[in-house]
Order: sequence, then C-alpha cells, then structure tokens
Amino acid sequence: MQGSANLNIMIKAARKAGRSLVKDFREVENLQVGSKGPGDFVSKADMAAEEILREELIGARPNYGWLGEETGETPGTDPTRRWIVDPLDGTTNFLHGMPHWAVSIALEHKGEIVAGVVFDAAKDEMFYAEKGAGAWLNDSQRLRVSGRHRMIDCVFATGVPFGGRKYLPATLQDLARLMPACAGVRRWGSAALDLAYVAAGRYDGYWERGLHAWDVAAGLLIAKEAGAIVQPIRDGQNLVEDGQVLAAAEPIFDQFAKIIRDRSES
Repeated sequence: MQGSANLNIMIKAARKAGRSLVKDFREVENLQVGSKGPGDFVSKADMAAEEILREELIGARPNYGWLGEETGETPGTDPTRRWIVDPLDGTTNFLHGMPHWAVSIALEHKGEIVAGVVFDAAKDEMFYAEKGAGAWLNDSQRLRVSGRHRMIDCVFATGVPFGGRKYLPATLQDLARLMPACAGVRRWGSAALDLAYVAAGRYDGYWERGLHAWDVAAGLLIAKEAGAIVQPIRDGQNLVEDGQVLAAAEPIFDQFAKIIRDRSES
C-alpha cells in the first residue's frame, strides 16, 4: 500500500527501533534490567528503542505531541496531533528470550487514531493501517479478519493479569465461561500483536482489561481496518484511554461479547 508521509515516517522509525531491539535481543542475557514493579520490567533496550523513536518521530514532526511508555507525555505546539508509542510491547517475553514482542506507534488526530504501525521485528512482520485505507502486512498483503461463524471453531487471545493485579478475578471468570465454548485461548504477552493477529485472521477475537493507551492505540486501528468490530467492554468507556477492549470478527462478535460482558466487573 502507498501510505501517507506520516505513515512512511512511522514505518521507518519502527524499523530503526526494531533493528536496535533485535541486536539487544541476541544478547538478552547481558542486558541490565531494572524493575518497575512485580513482573513489569524495563531494560536498556526498551529505553534505547524509545529514544530512537522519539528522535525519528519528533525529528520529522517537531510540533506533534508525544505519549511514550517510558518517557511519559510531552505536549506539542500542535494540540490536535500526538504520537502514542510503546517501544517494546512484550518486554517480559523479550527479557526471557521469547521472540514475541513488538514496536507499536500510533498517530492521534483530534482524539482519534488515524494511523498505526505494529512491527514484530523478530519475525520481520510489519502490520500497519491508516483510517479508511485498510490494514496491511509488509509490502502488499491486505489483512482481513477471519470468517469463522461457530464459536467452537474460534481461537481467542487475552492477557491474564499477574501478581494479584486488579482484573485477575474477572479474567479468570471470563476464561471459565469462554473456554468451554471455543477452540482455545492464547496468552502470548503482547496486546499490540494480539490485535494485529485478529486483523490477520490468526485469532478470531481478543479481549483485555486495564491496558494503557500505548499498548493498544495502533493495534485497535489495524484490527478495525481489517474488518474487526472493536468496542469497549462496558458502554461509555473510551477504548484508548480506559483500556477495556473487545475485538472480534463480525460473525462471532455478539456471541463472544455476551460471554465476556456477562458478570463483567470492569
């Protein structure tokens, strides 16, 4: 797909940060790691990747605002546009030598996500989308959600809270209701890639609570542009700001959403 100038900037930045991460991933045992809390790690690789992204994105569009996982929020002189960035979604996988993590970049305009990139550098898969232009993988593969109609044939993804996190009881209840009705549930540790996989038809649906804007902003647009129905778990929630997400292919969305929303405590 021939993308806009902004999308091309995003893809270039993701590739540059991805190259840095791949280099560090090969030496993962030697990384200096600091803890931000139980099970929530930050590494030198993470910080270096965010610095690369900031240099590339703010360098190209110095008037845009910035929201990054590691460096927080910086308002721009253009109050209508903001980069939303996760330099390494799937940090725990990265630090354990598991090749399932991604660079996530979204562009927000007037409160709406208008472009998104999720780059799986370990597998060299670049997922991207612009509002109204569809979702794509690498140079030319158009993404479409799955066409499965029966829940029993579907595979879903989620994140299971760890260390006594707030939403663990609700998620365990979700699993108890969903697993007897489907072909399986996966917990692979990267919300950005979970949403990209829904877009690619690899997963039939995804849900999770308690996410941050940088976890999902890009992936939500990619899934939506591939044909997924994307909604908050509860009415009145903001998908990006509240981080309570349901995404699935249209044929099974209502059945899936009913299972997750029943007795939902979010």
